[in-house]
Amino acid sequence: MSPAPDQGFQARPVKLSTIDSGFEAAFDARLHISTESNDAVGTRVSEILADVRRRGDAAVMEYTQRFDKVSTKTAAALELTQLELKQAFESIPAHQRDALQAAADRVRAYHQAQLKATGQSWSYRDADGTLLGQKVTPIDRAGIYVPGGKAAYPSSVLMNAIPAHVAGVGEIIMTVPTPNGERNALVLAAAYVGGVSRAFTIGGAQAVGAMAYGTATIPKVDKVTGPGNAYVAEAKRQVFGIVGIDMIAGPSEILVLADGTTPPDWVAMDLFSQAEHDELAQSILLCPDAAYIAAVQASIDKLLPTMPRAEIIAKSLNDRGALILTRSMEEACAISNRIAPEHLEVSSRDPHRWEPFLKHAGAIFLGAFTSESLGDYCAGPNHVLPTSGTARFSSPLGVYDFQKRSSLIEVSEHGAQSLGRIASVLAHGEGLTAHARAAEFRLK
Repeated sequence: MSPAPDQGFQARPVKLSTIDSGFEAAFDARLHISTESNDAVGTRVSEILADVRRRGDAAVMEYTQRFDKVSTKTAAALELTQLELKQAFESIPAHQRDALQAAADRVRAYHQAQLKATGQSWSYRDADGTLLGQKVTPIDRAGIYVPGGKAAYPSSVLMNAIPAHVAGVGEIIMTVPTPNGERNALVLAAAYVGGVSRAFTIGGAQAVGAMAYGTATIPKVDKVTGPGNAYVAEAKRQVFGIVGIDMIAGPSEILVLADGTTPPDWVAMDLFSQAEHDELAQSILLCPDAAYIAAVQASIDKLLPTMPRAEIIAKSLNDRGALILTRSMEEACAISNRIAPEHLEVSSRDPHRWEPFLKHAGAIFLGAFTSESLGDYCAGPNHVLPTSGTARFSSPLGVYDFQKRSSLIEVSEHGAQSLGRIASVLAHGEGLTAHARAAEFRLK
């Protein structure tokens, strides 16, 4: 067990009860976080993107030297070869190679099943002989951004590269910052296992700009996916429309629905699992049992001193965490739907009783043995999930994010007679004569 750097931190998530008259105001205040981009960040990102668009490789090398302290004479020197990725895989300990390969196999199997369910072209002919359908094709080139500043995330490589690979993307470009030239072998090994085509040691807004606009060295992509800091998120926001993006990711979130049957230490550690990411991360417990909530708080007090990232966990729980007493599990489910969390654990003896009540969540983890961390690394479903309530209208990253759909229409001569008359009436009604005449020319 690793000792904490400081044993003195305390975590006191706010305690709320739905029966209190001030619950709604306190609940809203705890959930609120500004989603507006910081003006200074937005301005700086605009300057970097404009510079990368104008000067290409030269700007990328300049920003890489300035921010990551990596200096090269050519942009080509920032590219990692396939041999280097393979060597990184071979250099890591056997237990890491085995874990990485096992995780990749599970993630690939899940996304292959997803491809079969949602990713196939289809068509049919109606009574007039007209063919209607949809053609599903992969994008040509995907760009995946992998964070590499405060920590290394090989799991993010797998979660972005594998669905792109399964979707049939022709080329997968990876960018990952290497501050002070330090390359993480596990990240590079994950790129090798995940099927990354080309990898570059650049990060930040300049990496997003290079992939969006293309440079002499870094190929222009069709879509950029993957998480990053505020500068990366703002850069993705600004290049959207030039390229596609997956989502604008906010701070990590976990919401635990507990019926009081799971060991409280387990739930406390699950709350820690997101709180340790970031001071802005949010960890919430919803439970109808006041004694159990008290037990979870006691577990928080007991376990926090054992955490190496105790300071971050404590600040996250103190500023944004909540332990909420509800009238019932049904009410807890309703509140969960209002929050639409990134990660939702149903920590219950009978999770399938409550799952039908749950509509909005990035990922739903059923049962006491299903810790959110298993989904982060190796369960199979993607861990790139909607945050900040966007699970109300968006979905996890998947094969479908690396595909596009084209409608298929083949109208028979017979079908053109009935469809042409309908189109003619509507086109004349809109005052678009050429539209109407184009349909009418085909009438007998």
